[in-house]
Amino acid sequence: MEAKKIEELTDARRGSWAVSGVLAVVVLAVLILSGRNVGAPVVWVQTAAASFRQGSNDLSFLHPRAAHCDRLYGGLLVDGFNEESCHSRYQSAMYRRNPGRRPSPYLISKLRRHEALQRRCGPGTAAYSHALEQLRSGKSAASPECAYVVSISYRGIGNRILAAASAFLYAVLTDRALLIDPSNEMDDLFCEPFPNTTWLLPPGFPLADYTNFSVDTAASYGNMVRNKVIIRSDDGVAAADVPTPAFAYVHLNYDATIEDNSFFCGGDQRLLRRIQWLVMRTDSYIVPGLFLVPEFQEELDMLFPERDAVFHHLGRYLFHPNNHVWGLVTRYYDTYLASARQRVGIQVRVFGGLPDSPELLEQITTCTHKAGLLPQVLAAGEPTLPASRAKSKAVLVTSLKSWYHEKLKSMYWEHATATGEVVSVHQPSHEEYQRSGARSHEHKAWAEIYLLSLTDVLVTSGRSTFGYVAQGLAGVRPWVLYKPANSSAVPDPPCGRDVSMEPCFHKPPGHDCRLKQWADPSKDVPYIQHCDDAIWGLKLVGQNT
Repeated sequence: MEAKKIEELTDARRGSWAVSGVLAVVVLAVLILSGRNVGAPVVWVQTAAASFRQGSNDLSFLHPRAAHCDRLYGGLLVDGFNEESCHSRYQSAMYRRNPGRRPSPYLISKLRRHEALQRRCGPGTAAYSHALEQLRSGKSAASPECAYVVSISYRGIGNRILAAASAFLYAVLTDRALLIDPSNEMDDLFCEPFPNTTWLLPPGFPLADYTNFSVDTAASYGNMVRNKVIIRSDDGVAAADVPTPAFAYVHLNYDATIEDNSFFCGGDQRLLRRIQWLVMRTDSYIVPGLFLVPEFQEELDMLFPERDAVFHHLGRYLFHPNNHVWGLVTRYYDTYLASARQRVGIQVRVFGGLPDSPELLEQITTCTHKAGLLPQVLAAGEPTLPASRAKSKAVLVTSLKSWYHEKLKSMYWEHATATGEVVSVHQPSHEEYQRSGARSHEHKAWAEIYLLSLTDVLVTSGRSTFGYVAQGLAGVRPWVLYKPANSSAVPDPPCGRDVSMEPCFHKPPGHDCRLKQWADPSKDVPYIQHCDDAIWGLKLVGQNT
């Protein structure tokens, strides 16, 4: 019966708004009858109506791939959350044309076990209260029921997301409960990722100044090793007459010392397991470093057989926009992006004090034209092809500056495209300056990262954690705009396809734990390479890269 209705609608006059309205009703009925999540029906209805208005014969929007209906992302997510408390968790799959990679069965089972650990050890439990008492005493428990890692939240939203994902993977590998520092709006951007518990560190934490810990903090693991507060032996077992501290601060920031980076050595990990509380600071994606720890490698191989999809899975599991941010995402998407046949995301990272750059604009247009992402435009007087809305492209520009968006928008308004494609250009906001910690700014930044992750192809700025998060959530390898050696010249080539959708670890360890000397891990580990956008950094790549 549904097929007959669709056939009748196909034969009707496609330019009629009445037909579009009838089709919208049919699509909504199909969604309801098929049991599909109708929390976000606007995507399908708007696409359907737009297709008929544009004269398209393509009815594939009525039969999206099965993965699009998989609101749990192949078992990555778990059923049972209150849907009203977090709309995005179960609706986001409806907005993604790219279903992404499938998680391994072992990763799924490990996540379920870790969720149970978070419930058993998290805030409000007897185990958590006992662990706090132990921390206040200044002594480490011999065999604690639960161990913890606290992730400090600082710097931009991209840095904070990558740091939290890194801390989570470390928690999974070491059977620790993860607690996120709620400062810098980390308590006002995301839904809770774990069922029936919280991942936010509650008020009243005994280490009152933990957010101010730095490379000079006496309780840092590196300083305790250097000052013989912790005694290391070749097998990582502390000397019997030296008590284990109640906590250690793990400093993995850009200014980490050799002793700090011994965190990535197997012997030191065996020693760190004896310490109940760890407080971690990093502004980077340290996951490639975890793959260098021999004690973790077998487990990581089972968790992530596709090593270029680690953040892809971690990001889709952990980071769900809260209802306010999800409203920003869906309203913008439904209004400007839903009906386009292809969506192109362009992330332009510029700092507030820098002037608008014609060279950067030329780099963007040259990149998108050479890569075939956007059509070239015709000069005035050149013969044009009939415009075809069936080949429409919506360009989403995210930048602190409005100038790049305005120039691209004017170019496609004032000139016809060489292919006849219709190109629209949109920018949700332009804050001019980064205002980390300002609530409205943080909401918009997170919404724009997520909108970028819903596009079909991505162009990102090199070394940008904002872009790293978007490409990982999207599950795509972006075209990366190369940083020019001379700001007055356009790089040649202007961009290149990244070897992996994984973020770059900007400050990796360069010390061989066994040989006690400098070493390049990319020479010995086939699935780790130097980053194209930061040659000193490391990133995970696929087996066939």
